[in-house]
Amino acid sequence: MKQPCVYILASQPNGTLYIGVTSNLIGRLMQHRTDALAGFTSRYGVHRLVRFEACDTMEQAILREKQLKRWHRQWKINLIESENPDWVDLAVNLGLPPVHPQLTHDGC
Repeated sequence: MKQPCVYILASQPNGTLYIGVTSNLIGRLMQHRTDALAGFTSRYGVHRLVRFEACDTMEQAILREKQLKRWHRQWKINLIESENPDWVDLAVNLGLPPVHPQLTHDGC
């Protein structure tokens, strides 16, 4: 079943943010979490689902994505924290395993 949605990923609480749109959230999250596609999320370790919004159509999802991408960073943080103040990985509630913490450059 396809469900258009816009989603926000974070590397960690208050970390690097990524906003995307998809019609298959679980499939897209798996791509991000396995770094299946080279790009921003794999480069910066942005894998934690911190917010998502279902939309009626893909056109609405794309418009919302564009709107959110234009927002100031603090507005995005406020939006996330309005429903997810602890930056919990929402993908776990969707049946995906938790994201492993990022390792520092020295391996610790």
